[in-house]
Amino acid sequence: MYRTHTCGELKINDAGKSVTLCGWVQKSRDLGGMTFVDLRDRYGITQLVFNMETNPDLCGQARKLGREFVIRAKGTVRERSNKNLKIPTGEIEIIVNELNILNRSEIPPFTIEEDTDGGDELRMKYRYLDLRRNSVKNNMILRHRVAQEVRKYMDSIGFIEVETPFLIKSTPEGARDFVVPSRMQPGTFYALPQSPQTLKQLLMVSGFDRYFQIVRCFRDEDLRADRQPEFTQIDCEMSFVERDDVLDTFEGLAKYLFKKIKGIEITEPFPKLSFNEAMEHYGTDKPDLRFGMKFTNLTSACKGHGFIPFDSAEHIAGIRAEGCSEYSRKQIDELTEFVRRPQIGSKGLFYLRYGKDGSLKSSFDKFFTPGDLGQLTSEMKAVPGDLILILAGDKQRTLTALSELRLEMGSRLGLRTSEKFVPLWVVDFPLVEWDEETKRYYAMHHPFTSPRPEDIHLMETNPAKVRANAYDLVINGVEIGGGSIRIHDTALQKLMFRVLGFTDEEAEAQFGFLLNAFRYGAPPHGGIAFGFDRWVAMFGGQDSIRDFIAFPKNNAGRDIMLDTPSPILDRQLEELMLSIKKPEKE
Repeated sequence: MYRTHTCGELKINDAGKSVTLCGWVQKSRDLGGMTFVDLRDRYGITQLVFNMETNPDLCGQARKLGREFVIRAKGTVRERSNKNLKIPTGEIEIIVNELNILNRSEIPPFTIEEDTDGGDELRMKYRYLDLRRNSVKNNMILRHRVAQEVRKYMDSIGFIEVETPFLIKSTPEGARDFVVPSRMQPGTFYALPQSPQTLKQLLMVSGFDRYFQIVRCFRDEDLRADRQPEFTQIDCEMSFVERDDVLDTFEGLAKYLFKKIKGIEITEPFPKLSFNEAMEHYGTDKPDLRFGMKFTNLTSACKGHGFIPFDSAEHIAGIRAEGCSEYSRKQIDELTEFVRRPQIGSKGLFYLRYGKDGSLKSSFDKFFTPGDLGQLTSEMKAVPGDLILILAGDKQRTLTALSELRLEMGSRLGLRTSEKFVPLWVVDFPLVEWDEETKRYYAMHHPFTSPRPEDIHLMETNPAKVRANAYDLVINGVEIGGGSIRIHDTALQKLMFRVLGFTDEEAEAQFGFLLNAFRYGAPPHGGIAFGFDRWVAMFGGQDSIRDFIAFPKNNAGRDIMLDTPSPILDRQLEELMLSIKKPEKE
């Protein structure tokens, strides 16, 4: 064997042992008659010692080692005189008596240390080097741990892991499909799955009543910090269940992961919040409940005072920032500019200071009496020392902007700590949403989501009022997973397709395989899909999933390490009977 031990293994009780280590040179230090080399592998770092007096040739060889050389060192373990208790092997060192260079390295394009000098693009181009850095390596180890714990838990409650195919039928609803041309069937295409949705429903028809897999999914959509064109889901489905059966099962998974990965025991049931409540009180269907600042509707209290921005507004709402009454004018102006940013779109910000001495000062004093201002503080349940921030305008835009302002205040006040976790279920989403451009309804989740039974009678007369039997798990303002009870009845599924504007022929062409399966005894079923990458990033205390994927794409969906997407050879195009249409010049 090349090595007897790893670089993170040896301790003080190993002193006197003869050992062989292999790894990469992290750094070396020449100190007169001694040379010290930090040797690194996946498991840690061990210090190697070379002595010019006792072995000058070997020490001279060590002084020629460059960063990232791959070496093998044989020697004896001894106790260090200058211990480094910050690392597990910091009490020992190896007195080297034999050194072999297994492979030389060019000077790396960036320093492979925690405080690296490499930017994002450079580190992504040389991702195989970036993965040597301790923080990135630990992200991959965390990902592995979470995956193993998911499998342990799911197996313990009777779920079977089943693999589903990556080459499936394109069903262009929702995000764009990635398509794959078929050489054997010219002019036809596979699609890469956005999720195994229809396949896991077919498994329920097959009688596999508890299915899961940790599966790769693909969506051709614009990217951001928590999105990649290929990502990983924990995909799950159950038969003979109602909504709360699903929620209880996967709340159990969430609690198990928190305990195993973070050492956090959650004993209370996760709260449930309806979609309408979430939008009305937090302006988003994924509210961050680590802190308060729940919205208060001030429309009635603010109208009728002759202040045009209020009197002309469809909706007026505010949040209460505790202990912020001494915010300076500069800080208020910064918040005003924040809500006026194009991506937020509010026309302005109004404030009411409730001084610690009981004084009231607002940006609309000329139009409100002291009694009126007192009424507003009462509506907001404010106490001396609080700052009330108010937005007004179109209802949806106002709620959305106030949601962003609430999060900004939470961040400014240090209330969004990554070490605090507050999960909740958001339920009762709308089944469909209207698209003004195409003049048709689209499924809020997907076309197989079941309506709430008590709302089915509205599907043909008022689809916008129908609630979905759907649910999302939200933690700290991030949607970790979502699912629904599915439609298992052929007639109801056909009705859903009609609401979405499908003709019978179109529904049959795209989903005939599923409708046909339903004719052979489909059980009631439901499930959920968790964003595995998001779980891992959250446990790692970061927002971006990219840092927890071994070989991610950049924000343009490009793999700059592999230099792809890229053109293919003309002969490949000919085999596929494809031609490339070049973009028109501007």
